[in-house]
Amino acid sequence: MIQARLHKQIHLRNKEEHRIIAGHPWVFSNEIREARGEPAIGDVVEVFSARGLPLGVGLYNPHSLIAVRLLSTSPVEIDREFLRARIADALALREGLYPGESTYRLVHGEGDFLSGLVIDRFGDQFAVQTFAYGMELRLPLVCEILEEMFHPSAIVARNDSPLRALENLPSYRKVLAGEAGPVVIEERGVKYGLDLREGQKTGFFLDQRENRAALARYCAGKKVLDGFCNDGGFSLTAARAGASSVLGVDISDEAVARARSNAAINGIANVQFETGDMFAMLKTLSEHEEKFDVIVLDPPSFTRTKKNVQTAKKGYRDLHAAALPLLPRGGILLTASCSHHILPEVFLELVDEAVRKAGRQLQLLEWRGAAPDHPTLPAVPETQYLKAGIFRIL
Repeated sequence: MIQARLHKQIHLRNKEEHRIIAGHPWVFSNEIREARGEPAIGDVVEVFSARGLPLGVGLYNPHSLIAVRLLSTSPVEIDREFLRARIADALALREGLYPGESTYRLVHGEGDFLSGLVIDRFGDQFAVQTFAYGMELRLPLVCEILEEMFHPSAIVARNDSPLRALENLPSYRKVLAGEAGPVVIEERGVKYGLDLREGQKTGFFLDQRENRAALARYCAGKKVLDGFCNDGGFSLTAARAGASSVLGVDISDEAVARARSNAAINGIANVQFETGDMFAMLKTLSEHEEKFDVIVLDPPSFTRTKKNVQTAKKGYRDLHAAALPLLPRGGILLTASCSHHILPEVFLELVDEAVRKAGRQLQLLEWRGAAPDHPTLPAVPETQYLKAGIFRIL
């Protein structure tokens, strides 16, 4: 419902509106000239350019670098009706992408025009994350909407991301509704046992869904190494696709235990999981002159801030340099970066640089991103965080 001008307003400095007009939903604190109407943290505010042009409505946090997260370009009520309509629109997209399925990212923050909110669905259980103070205040309302739309058996808050500290929000995990417990999901014939109260992120890395499927075509009869294997997604996909053997490595004992459990659930025997530091493992394997036909490198983010980009770039260089001796001519490398501070062209250059320094050549077979239930916005480069390339090394 369109409303009259809001009493609580944010007015920008001169010439700071161009990025917002282009479609970016974040207003940074240093772009604000003044706040009117004494808006409090979490309040809905209307944003204006220095010349008085209305730019949209969003949630306010005066204590965050992202001072306003715009949710609409029109002066609408940010109420139950608004949130339900946005979630319903997000659901319609997922039902079209994955008809008949019940595991997917239901809401992907900015990509679904709900900045600060992430919802993952795993059958009849839901994991929710809030990254904005204003969205945190509306979490009970979001839960009511989920209960009305889906009648879930459990809703779990996975609000333990370090990004919440940027909004002065506490870190916690909590069952918000129902009774959470073990759940088994299936992805292209591979089953995974989850507990939304455990594991990383919201319990499972759904963003690599299509990239796991893409890997399968390269694995039949091949010896595969899966670095940073977490719950075993790439490992089990490769094994199911007919790999002769698969070795998955992760530094987390808990992740390796989950991966082994998932292998048992599927009755897959041609896979082995080991706990270890991947950099050290690559060195050891190289010293023993081990070779793999396919190597997967899917590390956690090497940087969450711009100031650490150079360190992250060195990490990617070192990682690829260590992996290349294990690949024979014609070997396949699937490598990924999940840091939005490492731009796609930069990541591609880092891989190419490592290959050239090793005196090798490469062919880019596939350049991929996150699954389509993680939509991106052209005007918001931060949403294009996941880069994944499949290369043939010569």
